[in-house]
Amino acid sequence: MAMHERIYAGAAIRRLRRQAGPDQTSMTQAAMAAALSISPSYLNLIERGQRPLSATLIVRLAERFGFDAASLAETPETGSVAAMRRRLADPLFADLAIDEDEVEQWLASSPILATAFARLFDGGVRHSSASADDEPESVRGVRHEIQRWSNHFADLDAQAEALADDLRLIDHDLYAAIGERLRSRHQLSIRILPIDVMPDRLRRLDLHARQVQLSELLSPSSRTFQAAVLLMQIEARAVIDALVAGAALTDRGAMRLFRRHLAHYAAAAVMMPYSRFVRACDASGHDLTLLERRFGAGFEQVAHRLTTLQRVGARGLPFFMLRIDRAGQLSKRYAGASGSPLVDGGHACPLWQLQAAFAAPGTIIRDRVQLEDGSRWLTIARTVDGPARDAAGRTAQFVVALGVEERLAAGLGTQTGFPAQPQPIGLGCAQCLRPACVQRARPPHGRTVQLNDRERGLAPFDFSTT
Repeated sequence: MAMHERIYAGAAIRRLRRQAGPDQTSMTQAAMAAALSISPSYLNLIERGQRPLSATLIVRLAERFGFDAASLAETPETGSVAAMRRRLADPLFADLAIDEDEVEQWLASSPILATAFARLFDGGVRHSSASADDEPESVRGVRHEIQRWSNHFADLDAQAEALADDLRLIDHDLYAAIGERLRSRHQLSIRILPIDVMPDRLRRLDLHARQVQLSELLSPSSRTFQAAVLLMQIEARAVIDALVAGAALTDRGAMRLFRRHLAHYAAAAVMMPYSRFVRACDASGHDLTLLERRFGAGFEQVAHRLTTLQRVGARGLPFFMLRIDRAGQLSKRYAGASGSPLVDGGHACPLWQLQAAFAAPGTIIRDRVQLEDGSRWLTIARTVDGPARDAAGRTAQFVVALGVEERLAAGLGTQTGFPAQPQPIGLGCAQCLRPACVQRARPPHGRTVQLNDRERGLAPFDFSTT
């Protein structure tokens, strides 16, 4: 959000005031105005959408109420103005000619209604017609809940960071320290079992034997992670229970999936404690290989951790993360605070150089891409192998990709390896309106195919523009 923009955010300020009092009770306009050093009448005009926020006032809101200025323009579910315009570009709304100013006013004046529309569209219209994404409802619900928090759970991070400091006093080897903590505090020992004893599990808690049993297939970083998962399931249970109870989830499977995500989040936070990890990111220029080695973590673990760095006063870059298979299907996607539309679809654009990573296992592939809305993104991708293998000895292989908007991370773009010019890509053929794409597999949803027996264009077929 540029500070020179005229920002009308009455609804957001009114909502903040109603939660800013003791125990999240409502604060009066007079009390908030006094805290911000403005008059109550001026605050009233702001809340009614008749005065914009000044840069000075935005800074005071951030300092005195811990408010994220980026949230004045968007919510995790609605995303940016561009994200909302992409929804409104659906053929269902083609005859309405909605312009960008109207969308901006809508998001500023009625963010809750905009969120309701986004939730309805993403859960209904898009998934019933406009998208090739067949994500199960329970998975979609958990993903929305994670995104509601921008994949940052402050209480879990704080507890994990305190625990990590305690573990360093036990042993500088984190795996050994976790093992000792489990033994001394919870009367559980860690045992590594051969594949013929535990052929179909990577981790198992045997309460009868008081053992945390781990498969020998796990790499050192994965062993540490799985041991940390079990430890945080025990020690962070109260925080995890509260987050699950507060989630808008009704399906039991979705609740368990969200609980697992939170336990994994907490384990990663123990391995990569927030403050130390952010400092290492800044000092190393986000050197992923160095971060892996410094924190004893795998590439995928580091990538996921980078999407969670949203602590007030110590924010990291707003990365998103994807994990795809050889068919281009997305098996993990975290938008974090990036607001990136690249996490929305069920398949990645084939023009995006993610698939190229499969041809160079273990090599980092850097790309600079540009979407139809003009936004540019820097992306980093690398193959990772799954920890398990099947009866035929096959191991799953994926590409994990990180991305950040170029304008927010210009320093990354100066690193060697990124192309000088961006590659135009789309959000998958069903949503992409680029007319002459040689890689196109199908026309955009809702557009009529146009064929001419006398001509053959660059794309397999043309389509109507409306």
